[in-house]
Amino acid sequence: MKKTFRQPAFIISIVITLIGVAAYITGINFLEIVELKTIDYRFVTRGAKPPGKEIILAVVDEKSLDMEGKWVWPRSKFADLVQKLSDAGVSVIGFDIGFHEPEDQSVIHTISRIQKTVKEIDINNKYLENYLHQLKQESDNDRLLSYKIKKSKAKVVLGWFFHRDLESLGHLDREQLKVYEENILKSRYLYTRSDYSVDADLSYITEIEPEPNINIISNAAEYGGFFNFLPDMDGSFRQIPAVLKFNNRLYAPLSLMVLSAYFEQPLHLEIGVEGQINRTCIGNEICIPTDEFGRIMINYRGEDKTFRHISVTDILKGKIPPSELKDKIVLIGATAVGIYDLRVTPFSTNFPGLEIHANIIDSALSQDFIEPIPPYYLYNIFGIILTGLLIGFTLTRAGVISGALISLLIIVGYSFLCIFLFIKAGGILNMVYPTLVMILIYISVTAYKYFIEESQKKFIRNAFSTYIAPSVVKQLIDSPEKLELGGEQRDITAFFSDVQGFTSISEKLSPPDLVELLNDFLTEMTDIILRYEGTVDKFEGDAIIAFFGAPNSLENHAETATAACIEMQKRMSELREIWRNLQKPELKMRIGLCSGPAVVGNMGSKSRMDYTMIGDTVNTAARLEGVNKAYGIYTLIGDSTFQAAGDRIFSREIDSISVVGKKEPITIYELIDFKENVGDDILHAADWYTKGLNSYRSLDWKKAIDFFNKTIEIIPDDGPSKIMIERCLHFSEKPPGEDWNGTFAMRTK
Repeated sequence: MKKTFRQPAFIISIVITLIGVAAYITGINFLEIVELKTIDYRFVTRGAKPPGKEIILAVVDEKSLDMEGKWVWPRSKFADLVQKLSDAGVSVIGFDIGFHEPEDQSVIHTISRIQKTVKEIDINNKYLENYLHQLKQESDNDRLLSYKIKKSKAKVVLGWFFHRDLESLGHLDREQLKVYEENILKSRYLYTRSDYSVDADLSYITEIEPEPNINIISNAAEYGGFFNFLPDMDGSFRQIPAVLKFNNRLYAPLSLMVLSAYFEQPLHLEIGVEGQINRTCIGNEICIPTDEFGRIMINYRGEDKTFRHISVTDILKGKIPPSELKDKIVLIGATAVGIYDLRVTPFSTNFPGLEIHANIIDSALSQDFIEPIPPYYLYNIFGIILTGLLIGFTLTRAGVISGALISLLIIVGYSFLCIFLFIKAGGILNMVYPTLVMILIYISVTAYKYFIEESQKKFIRNAFSTYIAPSVVKQLIDSPEKLELGGEQRDITAFFSDVQGFTSISEKLSPPDLVELLNDFLTEMTDIILRYEGTVDKFEGDAIIAFFGAPNSLENHAETATAACIEMQKRMSELREIWRNLQKPELKMRIGLCSGPAVVGNMGSKSRMDYTMIGDTVNTAARLEGVNKAYGIYTLIGDSTFQAAGDRIFSREIDSISVVGKKEPITIYELIDFKENVGDDILHAADWYTKGLNSYRSLDWKKAIDFFNKTIEIIPDDGPSKIMIERCLHFSEKPPGEDWNGTFAMRTK
């Protein structure tokens, strides 16, 4: 055991662990952002949670704008809305809309001038005077809204905000700021509570300036709260400040003030032993945990519209039964595109700020919180040290394979623990730093053991035995340094092939006969690939994976690859005749080709590697091979191969599809033959098919079917035409949506 702790490999583990602890304490922006993304992943893994029934969102949506008029609405509408909600028995009304400036007073001024003129010309008409006075009162929408808020049986919570840019308030004098402060006093924490003798000055909370509602409206409501959100460093919103400060007074957010109004209890802060905020509480009803900076993690219930949305216009027009609103918390805000604040959250990139308030309130009502496990820093430092030393100890004593498996188990186990704690208890442990430390220790210790303990001669001998293609073997002999793991990006054409119905064929043959048939097939096809200077990557049963353009350079690998495919299919036709005469199964081969960038090189482990290819181009070629089956054809090429292959080959466009694993659609072509070998009947059939495809994309299903039938008259077993006719018949009964772009989504690989 003592020898283990003295080994260089274990010392490497200790050093990396200490570096990891130092990096965590210091904080590296990139890693902090990655950690935030892992929290998003934990939310997505957990999935949506059904919210309670207490909260309803009254939204200014597109429907409301269409029915009530363009934004900004006169405040008389909000006065009417408050009245309707109050009459329906709503418990709390929260405004995620600010009334920061007086409404246009031009009508009132006009009435005042009329009153003045009436007096000047000595018109003594009591009815006229009363009418003008009443008209003036009714035109003062600010006063009307103030009156409705005062008289509301529901408790009204007004929203306002703090400025982050203090330069924008440089024009305000001390008296104006004093008025502003008076207008937000109803949003403050009344007191703080601590079990320790500390000076809770909360100096780490930024001093900022308010933008309250206008005086007449502010005075009407008993509650108010700021609706600022502070984004994390990656721009997403995962927390809100539970407290912000102005002139040494502490203020609460809109969501907490809504809870205060709902429970009719004051807010207070609970302060820790070192003057940090531990919790924010609504009386003795609910205490919400915060981090050390006084921020509340938002426990999102799911995507936007998780909570019930009701159009404001439906409330104004009395379409919502009072029973659906009675005793509810109703939050009012905008969700129409262009007039509401979009937020990036773990579930969505277009999340209304209004619904963030709803998530905070709902998690408080259900006592379901997200919180770092206290003491957060100590737990995370302990996690880094424990996992780092455990990995180091394991790798020092274990072999290569067992060490890798145990290390993987520890890394996966720790990640699972973090996710499990989040899902089951809302607890957060740092995932990135411990995981990164474990990975770095594994890489460093494994590299050390490999380079120091393994024989380079043995490595090279084993590496040579893993290659198949002679061109690759020669390259490695000429350049031994290429035996190192790694690759380079090259422009290639990837090739994938598979035998149609091989499973059923293999069941009918004895093992010796099956091996003989398969060897004949693979030998013939491989010889053609190598003759065209392609590289055979690997065989997977009856499948061949190859590529053209690496490691050797080909002037036009796309043209070369298509030429090889044409010759392979012709040779398959000859082989089928031979197999038929020998009473053997007649194999048919499907091929997929795609040209483009890919990473090509030595990949695998230090002791076992292959010269192979990876990348989107490779994945697409594999998908195209499988797509053949859906259309009843045998050679499909992507648009990139079609464009690069030149005029020597003849292909017909089959369809535009989206395949599993790719967002962008792919135009696919059937590779037929060299142009000089194509007869007039095939040319005519391809022309009819192209016309049918154009009509299909123009949604002219009847004309498309006629064109595809003409193709079948020339080629009776034409699979693509039959498939497209079926699709046209389906769409003629169930047309695609308005956003359809002619692309067909493949559901399987």
